[in-house]
Amino acid sequence: MDLVAIVGRPNVGKSTFFNRLVGNRMAIVEPEPGITRDRLYGESVWNGVYFKLVDTGGFLMGNADMMDEEIREQAMIAISEANAIVFMLDGRDGATSYDYEIANIIRSSHKPCVLAVNKCDNTTQDNFAHEFWSLGLGEPFPISSMNGHGTGEILDQLATLLTPADRDSGEDPRLKICFVGRPNVGKSSLTNALLGEKRSVVTDIPGTTRDSIDSVYKFYGEEIVLIDTAGLRKRTNIKENVELYSILRTNRAVERCDVGIVILDASRGLEDQDKKIINMLDEARKGIIVAVNKWDLIEKDDKTADKFKRDFYEQLPTYRYVPLTFISALTKQRIVKVVELAKEVDAKRKNHLKTSLLNETILPMIESSPTPAIGGKDLKINFITQVKTEPPVFAFFCNDPKLIPDNYKKFLENQLRSAFDYEGVPISLIFRKKN
Repeated sequence: MDLVAIVGRPNVGKSTFFNRLVGNRMAIVEPEPGITRDRLYGESVWNGVYFKLVDTGGFLMGNADMMDEEIREQAMIAISEANAIVFMLDGRDGATSYDYEIANIIRSSHKPCVLAVNKCDNTTQDNFAHEFWSLGLGEPFPISSMNGHGTGEILDQLATLLTPADRDSGEDPRLKICFVGRPNVGKSSLTNALLGEKRSVVTDIPGTTRDSIDSVYKFYGEEIVLIDTAGLRKRTNIKENVELYSILRTNRAVERCDVGIVILDASRGLEDQDKKIINMLDEARKGIIVAVNKWDLIEKDDKTADKFKRDFYEQLPTYRYVPLTFISALTKQRIVKVVELAKEVDAKRKNHLKTSLLNETILPMIESSPTPAIGGKDLKINFITQVKTEPPVFAFFCNDPKLIPDNYKKFLENQLRSAFDYEGVPISLIFRKKN
């Protein structure tokens, strides 16, 4: 499927156009220039031609600001990846010196390009487009990303530049790993270290990644989708609308992943926000792994890791099933171990236990440790079966579900975990009255 990059100056309407084509608000749209920083991918179709879209941060030429340099580099990478380019321009501003510089970059890429002259909200304003013939990149198309005026014509032209391709059918079977954590703990650095390229903007400014970014990682020939997300911070520290959007997008990224990797900063240890992130993954019933990053910066001996684990589980006793691994995205120490663990956790989420094995294993444990009688009634669990995978759900059939106290439900979960390997996997228990 061909890839189309949307490029242009800041605040010309690239993200609004992207959202219109993908059919939802994937890209953050705010009047503040420079909101889109990383490359954001989506998928669209026009007249039976399916294609992928990449939204980019606005080009800022000749600016020494560190963030602007990173945004410009990301846009250049998007151009190099793309099969075709939509050059977004502001019809009300006219052709600026920045536009001419960007046009030269596009021309040197030798990629097919269409000119989208945005903010032409009606046929009268279509005249804004004439000036952009001077860029030397072909016919300029007047459009309005906001109300959709003219988008059909430019998509007709874009479709002629693309190779027709069928959309992938069915649900994506690839393992999807989501990196989540507080700002500046190394999520993007870990993504980039695994991929061997600068896939996400990485600076020492907390909160650099604001969108959830998907990448494809090849692991011994297998394609794995890596989802890098915006850092989650306490709501009291959220002062921009864009930060709220980032939290919502991170929640959506968690919902569509199979395994969540919670990145901790080794120098700061486990903080309240980390606990909330782990709870978020648990509530979504996703696989959970904790990766303690920046381990290379810690003075340690052969007991340091054990102490970190002991402190972690003392603070989160209900998450003793969550594995911890110690990594350094900077030195690439044990980063492949994170992927290997994720594959193991994913396999456990998909595993279906035979009913006969469950009953032969768990029922004797229940008989040896029955729950106390409640109101003169004894609980009798007759039968256990697994009713779902991804996540695993187990049904316990008994004489009266109301007789089961919460602490005994936890006991039953622990028996399942002790008998079968569910490291990193939240499991659910449901209780039904036996007919």
